[in-house]
Amino acid sequence: MSTVTCELCPHACVIPEGAAGDCRVRVNLGGRLRATTYGRPSAIHVDPMEKKPLYHFHPGSSVFSLATAGCNLHCLNCQNWQLSQRGGEEMEEVYRADPAELVAAAQREGCRSLAYTYSDPIVWYEYVEDTAALAHAQGLTNVFVTAAYINRAPLRRLCRVLDATNADLKAFDDGFYRRVNGATLKPVLDALVTFREEGVWTELTNLVIPTLNDDLAMIRRMARWIVAELGADTPLHLSRFHPEYRMRNLPPTPTETLRTARSAAREAGLNYVYIGNVMGDEGNSTYCPRDGTLLIGRSGFVITHNALTAQGRCPTCDEPIPGVW
Repeated sequence: MSTVTCELCPHACVIPEGAAGDCRVRVNLGGRLRATTYGRPSAIHVDPMEKKPLYHFHPGSSVFSLATAGCNLHCLNCQNWQLSQRGGEEMEEVYRADPAELVAAAQREGCRSLAYTYSDPIVWYEYVEDTAALAHAQGLTNVFVTAAYINRAPLRRLCRVLDATNADLKAFDDGFYRRVNGATLKPVLDALVTFREEGVWTELTNLVIPTLNDDLAMIRRMARWIVAELGADTPLHLSRFHPEYRMRNLPPTPTETLRTARSAAREAGLNYVYIGNVMGDEGNSTYCPRDGTLLIGRSGFVITHNALTAQGRCPTCDEPIPGVW
C-alpha cells in the first residue's frame, strides 16, 4: 500500500493508506490525499468583524464565519479544542454545505465577507479555496483567521482569493512554539511575510500568557520584527489569556501586563497596538498616530464611535489611516 506525503504545512506528514495526518482530517484514501471535512462544517455563525479580530477591515460589518474540525497545531491553551483537536468523524454536529450554499447563506444574512476561522482553515484548504473563489465572484470578501503554519507555495496560491487575515503570532520564541503549540516559529514568520508580499491585509494577534510569553524584551523583539518585515502600520492585538483546555494552571493575564506590553510595542515603532479581551479598555480603540484623535471607539465587539472620513482619513489632520474601509 502506498504512502502519501502532505506538502501543505511544515509537518510534512507521511501518511499510510487509510490513515490521517497530524491534523486528523487529511486522509490517504487509495493513494490520494483527501480532506474528509470538505463540505462538512461543524460551526457556522454570523459574527461582527471585530471578533476575528480585524479592526482595520470593514469595521462594524457582519461576517459569515465557518469552520470544520481539525488543526495542524496542538496548542495547550486552545479555546476551541472541542473543534480543533478532533477529526470530522468525531464531531456530533456536522452540517452539509457545499461552497455555493455557503456563499448564498452569507448573502441571505446580509454579510459582505466570509471568514474561515475557529479551528485552523489551513487543514481544510480546498474547501476554503473553492468557497473563497465563489465568494469573490459574487462580490464578497474573504477573511482567513489562522495560526499561519503553512508552506509558502500553497499559501501563495490561496492568497489569490483572500482579502484579509488575522494571524496568530503566538510568541517570538521557537522554544515556546515547540512546547506549547507543537510547531516552530520560522514557518509562521515566513507566512506572515508572504501575506504582505501577496497584498493580503494583515493583522496579528499575540495572546499574552503569564510567565510564558509576557517577557517585555521578547515583546519588543517581536514588535521590531513586525515593523521591519511587515510595516509599522500592521495592527497588533495583544489579547488577554484565560485558563483553558490543558493550561488551567495559570491565571488570566493582568490588565496592567497588557497595558505595559502595549506601551512597549508602541515604543518599538508600531502605530496600532490593541488590547483584546478586556472590555472598555482604552486599548480597544483606534487613534490617529499623528495627533491622537479618537477615530474608532470600541466596547468589546461593538463600535461606539467612528470619526473616520469616507476616504479613511483622520478628520482633524487628514492623516491616511491604513486599512480597508
